[in-house]
Amino acid sequence: MGPSGSGKSTLLNVIAGLDVPTSGTIHVRGACISTMTDDEATAFRRRHIGMIYQHFNLFPDLTLEENVAVPLMLEGRSGAEVDALVRQALERVGLGARRDHLPTEVSGGEAQRAAIARALVNEPGLVLADEPTGNLDSATGLRVLEHLRRVVDEERRTILLVTHDPVAAGYAHRIARLRDGAFETS
Repeated sequence: MGPSGSGKSTLLNVIAGLDVPTSGTIHVRGACISTMTDDEATAFRRRHIGMIYQHFNLFPDLTLEENVAVPLMLEGRSGAEVDALVRQALERVGLGARRDHLPTEVSGGEAQRAAIARALVNEPGLVLADEPTGNLDSATGLRVLEHLRRVVDEERRTILLVTHDPVAAGYAHRIARLRDGAFETS
């Protein structure tokens, strides 16, 4: 948690292997992601890390179903397996009936839930969520936070959520505060 510009998104990018730390190393699931090549980090991320962005990052010309299928297809999964996993992921977020819609044909909350389904479809152990409720109204944001809390409690996944919103932070087991790129100490 921290104000804008405190380094929250940069921290997620370093953990995901999208950015290289200026010092130290990043270990995820026993692997040193900060020393991997771009290709190695991409493959590792695809298998072990789900990412949820504030701006959803859905492909506008693909249906919600196709957007959720992308990580599975990149992993080379079979058509029948992809269909089953995508259908299950969309049902879990309440979008089974909307699977054939384009991102522009659904609400912001539905687009964010599709992004969550995409992040979880590979069953990653770690999910990085960058201001996942930042573009949502408060009621929709609370539904998204409740869903993420269920993912932690019922599916036993780790979610690292960055936010400046104290309501969103209230859903966490633990809160770390950043300011000017460093963790605050109390």
